[in-house]
Amino acid sequence: MNNITAILVDDEISNLKGLQKKIVSLFPEIQILGAYQKPEEAIVALENQEVNILFLDIEMPRMNGFELLSKLKEVNFQVIFVTAYSEYAIEAFKKSAIDYILKPIDNDDLVIAVNKAVDVIKLKNESENNLKLVSILEESVSKNNKIIIPTQKGISFIPEDEVLHLEGYEGYTKIHIINSVTVTSSYNLGKFEKLLSSKFFKCHKSHIVNLEKVRHFENEGYVVLDNDYRIPISKANKKAFLNLFN
Repeated sequence: MNNITAILVDDEISNLKGLQKKIVSLFPEIQILGAYQKPEEAIVALENQEVNILFLDIEMPRMNGFELLSKLKEVNFQVIFVTAYSEYAIEAFKKSAIDYILKPIDNDDLVIAVNKAVDVIKLKNESENNLKLVSILEESVSKNNKIIIPTQKGISFIPEDEVLHLEGYEGYTKIHIINSVTVTSSYNLGKFEKLLSSKFFKCHKSHIVNLEKVRHFENEGYVVLDNDYRIPISKANKKAFLNLFN
């Protein structure tokens, strides 16, 4: 639970201090960035700091907890409502709260709520890190003219020059490589279409060919690649294909 940050909002100072004491005792790993009685000050803090969890009272003078959230540009943190009024429960969850705790706060309820929030934060961080990794890999590999191919065993990095064509079927993609080698990927053909360079052409809804491997065009509707691979070309794509060679 490293690097988890939190902000507390409650108009009553005794409630703020009590909640803060419980969090420090039960979750020493959580860094409390601030505890605010005034919602206006909390809004400024939330807009200017990277916050993971907001512990938010609902019934407050001038501005209740729901109104506070509505004034934020973005709610990109987990919200745990803390209130004495159970009738707010349904509305709280409509506001995408991770959990809802009634006052006086029971330690077990607090632990359950915080653990829920932390689990969601961890999943979100892992997902973001994975996306960053894939982005870095794609950028790095594209500079070296290679194609990233996720497979059941891991990730293959195949030079574009070795790829004859890609064939889509049932949501998967077969990558046909020179020397009669075939690699199957869980990516669908549409995903590869977005990743491939301009040397590849989608000649059919189920086929993408490497233009550098094209050796012959047959009038009846086929392109012939190296190793005598015959790939169908749709009527809709025939003109665009021939224009590439004019």
